[in-house]
Amino acid sequence: MAKVLGVGGVFFKSPNPKKLYEWYTRWLGMEMDGDWGKAFYSQSMPAKGHTVWSVFDAKSDYFSPSENKFMFNLVVDNLEEALEQVREGGAEIIGRIEEIEFGLFGWFVDPDGNKVELWQPK
Repeated sequence: MAKVLGVGGVFFKSPNPKKLYEWYTRWLGMEMDGDWGKAFYSQSMPAKGHTVWSVFDAKSDYFSPSENKFMFNLVVDNLEEALEQVREGGAEIIGRIEEIEFGLFGWFVDPDGNKVELWQPK
């Protein structure tokens, strides 16, 4: 039986992909590899970093205030700095930083209205 080995990408639509790429590059230092996006390799992840694939109940409000049916998570090296950077870039910060067994988490809504979870692993 063939098995899934990991998440191969996060794909979503934008009314202006180039502008959104530029925003992520400027405010989170996510340098694009080309006009197709950004590849992340395992060696760039922190030692306890990993990718999660999770299905939420249709009635969940975890993605709020975004009305999209998806949310993505980005691993960062400094959560507080990253949240301040995106705030400076015009993002809406959602809630407060939370610490759980996996590390620190914070959320924002990007210029296209996507809710993004930032994670700083322990």
